[in-house]
Amino acid sequence: MSAYVDRAGLKIASELAEFIEGKALPGTGVAPDAFWSGLAGITDRFVPVNRALLAKRDAIQAKLDDWHKANPGPIADMAAYQAFLREIGYLVAEPAPFTIGTQNVDDEIATMAGPQLVVPALNDRFVLNAANARWGSLYDAFYGTDALDAAPAQGGGYDTVRGAAVIEAARQFLNSTIPGWEDAVAGGEHAALVARKPGGLLFRHNGLHIEIVIDAEHPVGKDDPLHVADVVLEAALTTIIDLEDSVAAVDAEDKVLGYSNWLGLMRGDLTASFEKGGKVMTRAVQADRTWGETTLHGRSLLFVRNVGHLMTNPAVLLADGSEIPEGMLDALVTSLCAMHDLKGLGTWRNSRNGSIYIVKPKQHGPEECAFTNELFDAVEDVLGLPRHTVKVGVMDEERRTSANLAACIEAVKDRIVFINTGFLDRTGDEMHTAMHAGPMIRKAAMKSSAWIQAYEARNVQIGLACGLSGKAQIGKGMWAAPDMMKDMMAQKIGHPKAGANTAWVPSPTAATLHAMHYHQVSVFDVQQELASQPTPALDALLTIPAAPKGHNWSDEEVREELENNAQGILGYVVRWIDQGIGCSKVPDIHDVGLMEDRATLRISSQHMANWLHHGVCTKDQVDAAFAKMAAKVDAQNAGDPLYEKLEGDSVALKAARALVFEGLAQPNGYTEPLLHRFRQEKKASR
Repeated sequence: MSAYVDRAGLKIASELAEFIEGKALPGTGVAPDAFWSGLAGITDRFVPVNRALLAKRDAIQAKLDDWHKANPGPIADMAAYQAFLREIGYLVAEPAPFTIGTQNVDDEIATMAGPQLVVPALNDRFVLNAANARWGSLYDAFYGTDALDAAPAQGGGYDTVRGAAVIEAARQFLNSTIPGWEDAVAGGEHAALVARKPGGLLFRHNGLHIEIVIDAEHPVGKDDPLHVADVVLEAALTTIIDLEDSVAAVDAEDKVLGYSNWLGLMRGDLTASFEKGGKVMTRAVQADRTWGETTLHGRSLLFVRNVGHLMTNPAVLLADGSEIPEGMLDALVTSLCAMHDLKGLGTWRNSRNGSIYIVKPKQHGPEECAFTNELFDAVEDVLGLPRHTVKVGVMDEERRTSANLAACIEAVKDRIVFINTGFLDRTGDEMHTAMHAGPMIRKAAMKSSAWIQAYEARNVQIGLACGLSGKAQIGKGMWAAPDMMKDMMAQKIGHPKAGANTAWVPSPTAATLHAMHYHQVSVFDVQQELASQPTPALDALLTIPAAPKGHNWSDEEVREELENNAQGILGYVVRWIDQGIGCSKVPDIHDVGLMEDRATLRISSQHMANWLHHGVCTKDQVDAAFAKMAAKVDAQNAGDPLYEKLEGDSVALKAARALVFEGLAQPNGYTEPLLHRFRQEKKASR
């Protein structure tokens, strides 16, 4: 339990006050009294509005519940359904055509196309790995993964046969991307050649850079006819430092850790020490890269993802004793930390154009986006920043946002730099929105639901119609299997082909491999071709994935679905509750490691709650699935010395069951309220 100090009528957890006053404020020109009174002013003005918006969510959901109870099953009359959605304010009128007015956007966002990483802010080593993933070795990416055939066997030293295959694959990439590169290595000219220096040549293609490393003394280069020692690709152009879905941040201690890592990145002085191979290693922020007179950014351009409008946090208590809405605290503190970058107080620069980049998730419709715009205005006023210094990325991941996307963009049209489809949260919201329509189709079948194709296409088409091309990112979602790079290479090229100038990848290695796709596809040419195409109609987007009336699954199908969901819930929740790990590679029911965060948890828990509510399964069947899968998850984690078994009065097991049995009552099906409650219980018991 934190001790609190009084500041401007607020109670501030002492560790947060010490961080703000001792580390975040110095050098910014913002006085402590002005900061705290500014925070108090923001809460006085915006907390009532925030609460009203959340109450509106609940009121709309109650009306949806009543409608679906009266009209069960898949939508029979789409026109009548949409008329109802407009009547209750779920759908709003489309805005007149407009073009976004965002200015001072860095090239990595506006005019370049490439991979994007998302990384939990609480892990200093991970955030440094991601920030440093701007450049990646193609040789290493091929050699260490199954991208060519299968991953190499562990141990045994260098595999010369595999090494030769890696070199050949890299040669094929160079030949297809910058044909004639060998002449440049030999001293000739090349249209794509940007710079050369002893030890390397720098090329540019489709806006991305490729470095060919020349080293006759290198173990690889010495045997190469041209002494090519490596091929280095410009990879993760941008990275999102995440304070939301991938972290377990439930109190001031957690928030300060995340804020400290963000400040360290904004100053360029963050380091992380860890043990590897019996040696203590220290990781730091990468320097810029220089080739003669040419200097390029050495790091990803960094966003920070704040939390949405729902959650509160005890790091600050308001005058009435209630917790501060966490998104308000995030907005002010992360912007304050980014001022160290804007003012050049540290070693390296993030934005060269004087902007702060904040991703705002889990917004429901244009009214909530407008609220964010006003909140960011207020943050700029408190910190003395010019209007629209703080840019916003809008996650298109809630059903009411995707159905009103143009209006959402218009609400933040002078600061928007990013829209991104979030299939996982969008699926969770889909199920909760229509919870009472009937039992949903099986979870795996959701991926081919009628609404998904329309959702992905609308995100691009509406973004293009609003003028995002050349000014902002239009993004796509995560490849969740970090060990399956061959499959990723075959499938994820679909994202740039669909007109997305960024897409999420699970690791720096995956970023290096995915960067190849942006050499194969000129995304901005694709966007130009797509710009004249019509936007998919709302009908497909609003098609509910409810099973046909009277549909029955076999006992075996029900058991399989329950166990698959239960295993996914337990495997994720046990790490969240017991160890405070908000995102990690979690083995699925088939022991395939998948990147899991709260969005995947929302789907699994809502699906089980839906089937339980509609009598597809019983409470006893759900408990049996949890009991069986608890044993499996225990076995999967047997090698973790910090792991606590899912048995007896396990807090994690209680949390997992609550997510299902209390699933209907959770606001919009979100998992955060229950996760926070049980994580706080776990921390208090230690």
